[in-house]
Amino acid sequence: MTENPMGAAQDRDRSRSNFSALALKRNGRYKNRDSIVLETDSVRVELIPGLGGKIVSLRYKPTGKEWLVEADLHELPQPAYGSSFGDADMSGWDECFPTIGTCAADAEGKVLLPDHGEVWPLAWDEAFDEGSVVCSVNGVAMPYRLSRTLSFAADDTLRMDYIAENLGDEPLPFLWVPHPQFAVSEPTRVELPPSVQDMLCVYGGASRQEGVTYPWAGEAVIGTEQTGDGRKYYAPGPVAEGWCGLTCERSGDWLRMEVDPERVPYLGIWVDEGMYNIRNAIALEPSIGYYDVLDRAIANGTARIVPPRGSCAWSLSVRLGNQASGAGSATEQT
Repeated sequence: MTENPMGAAQDRDRSRSNFSALALKRNGRYKNRDSIVLETDSVRVELIPGLGGKIVSLRYKPTGKEWLVEADLHELPQPAYGSSFGDADMSGWDECFPTIGTCAADAEGKVLLPDHGEVWPLAWDEAFDEGSVVCSVNGVAMPYRLSRTLSFAADDTLRMDYIAENLGDEPLPFLWVPHPQFAVSEPTRVELPPSVQDMLCVYGGASRQEGVTYPWAGEAVIGTEQTGDGRKYYAPGPVAEGWCGLTCERSGDWLRMEVDPERVPYLGIWVDEGMYNIRNAIALEPSIGYYDVLDRAIANGTARIVPPRGSCAWSLSVRLGNQASGAGSATEQT
């Protein structure tokens, strides 16, 4: 399908308020890397444009809760293009574009896309604009430019605005998911809309069976025990409500992700209990394309198609809070 990006751009303009003026931009240092820090009174975000635009810290300041798995390496090397994602440091928030799984992007099999897409190991450009930071990168195997703007929609809400530009003369298909590795430091419940009662297992690891649909009530709480296992689920179809979240069952810290379901209709969840990560992690993955591999999404008609010299825009917001402070909850509509 093709899409006029103006609707998302208008939404973005409406979302910007006085909270953008509260965002502080400063150069930082994370491990051996130059970083950028954005923060309000309630939320602190740190990212490394030179390392795939990776977000390395997402902290709720009132409680000190660090949501992202922190890097365990003293230095973060630059991954080689085309390398295995699992061989890199398993931390932070990466972007998967234009695929997750390795595949061919064309019928002839001449355009090959690497593991977890092209953009996570690349150095991104950076620019600042009134309380926001824009990071952009050009494709390697395909002619596109992907841009992501970070800003604050509210004191407790980080907003991410994305634009995929087709720089070529042929239609550009893509699949996109964010890959935030949220740390499981205590038993954590994955919150889903009431319409999502069951989730399809697409990778079962040792304890689940691929292709089986599991009632989510029995899968929702992820503990801290390292089992060495991992699993991936998808909602069986589009999620009309456009939100998902996490709630820490002891501390009451919570996180809520929201998207426009017309632009980002699918939802995946990755659970890592020590399969790749030395700490348990949950990745909430609102998705464009169903599911994981671009050639599959092209075949089933769920890949987004950007017309020649055109563009496609979408957005995602992340709101943080704590139940004890009265700041809402992961399941509360705002």
